[in-house]
Amino acid sequence: MPTIYPCECIPLEGHQTSFRYHGREAFRWNFGGQYTRPFFHPVNGPSGGNLVRIGHPGAPNHDHHRGIWFAHTHVSGVNFWAEDGDGRIRQSEWLVYEDGEDSARMGVRLHWHDGHDATPLLTQDVITTFTPRKDGEYTITIQSKLMPTAQELELGQTNFGLLAVRVAKSLSEHFGGGTITNAALKQGEPAIFGKESEWMDYSGPVRGNNGLAYEGLTYIEHPENISFPSKWHVREDGWMGASICRDKGVVIGRDKPLVTRYLIYVHSEKPDIHAIRELQTELTQQSLFDVVKGTKKHNQYQIVESGP
Repeated sequence: MPTIYPCECIPLEGHQTSFRYHGREAFRWNFGGQYTRPFFHPVNGPSGGNLVRIGHPGAPNHDHHRGIWFAHTHVSGVNFWAEDGDGRIRQSEWLVYEDGEDSARMGVRLHWHDGHDATPLLTQDVITTFTPRKDGEYTITIQSKLMPTAQELELGQTNFGLLAVRVAKSLSEHFGGGTITNAALKQGEPAIFGKESEWMDYSGPVRGNNGLAYEGLTYIEHPENISFPSKWHVREDGWMGASICRDKGVVIGRDKPLVTRYLIYVHSEKPDIHAIRELQTELTQQSLFDVVKGTKKHNQYQIVESGP
C-alpha cells in the first residue's frame, strides 16, 4: 500500500502548489502566467492566520509585492522588479515534488525573459524545503541557482533584489502593531534600514483561526551568500529584503552561477533568539542540493545532496 506522508507538496488547479502537514496547509507557491513572477502566498502562521500580503496597504503602485518572491531591478538593463517593466519570470517546469516524514521538498525551473527575445536571460533552479517544527511553527528553506544564457551577465547595483517579503498589514510597524528586529536586536526602520545583519524579523498581531495571535517571520541568510551579511532594505510599511547588490553589481557566468540560500522561520510570539541561532547553525550545516536524473521508478528527476 502506498505511503501517505505527513509532509506533502500537492499540485493544485490554477498553477499552484500547496505545502501541507497532516493535511493542513502551511503555505502555497503560485506560478500562473497572469502574474509577472511566481511567489509564495499565503504563508500561514501557527494560528492559521496569513502572515504575508498581496500589495502595499496604501500604495496601488506596489501591487508587484506578492508575499515572498524573487525579483531584481537591473538585469542587463531589464527591470524584473516593477510591475510595468519588460521583465517576466516564468516557471518553465516543475521538476520534483517530494513528500516525507519530516519534510517536503519541491524543485522548479524558472526562466527570466526580457520581453523581447524568446530565449531567457537567466535560468533559475529553485529548491524549496518545508520542515514542520514544534507547536505549528515551521521553516521554509529556499535554495536558488541563477545561471545566465550568455557567457556572463551583470546584476546591477540596487536595493531591490533578490528575495523580498511583504508582510501582512497587521504585522507592519506603520499600518499594524508589528515590530522589525535585526540580529543586533535593534528595532524600527530608522535603526536598521541599510544596515548589515545576519537575519531580520518582522512580528506582530494576526487574526488566526481562534482569534488574535502574535506571530512572525524571521528571514535568515546563509553565510556563504555573496553579500553576507547583507545590508537590508526594510520598511515600517511592511516589507523586508536582503539586498545582494546594495553597494555594487554582481557579475555571474555560466561557469559561475549565483547560488543563494535563505531560511524563513514562521514562528509564534516574538522572535526567539535561541531558536534563531539554532536555525542559523542548521542552515550553515545543510548541504547544497541538486536536481538530477531520477533513479527511482516513474521519477524523471530527484533531489540529491551535492556538497556542503
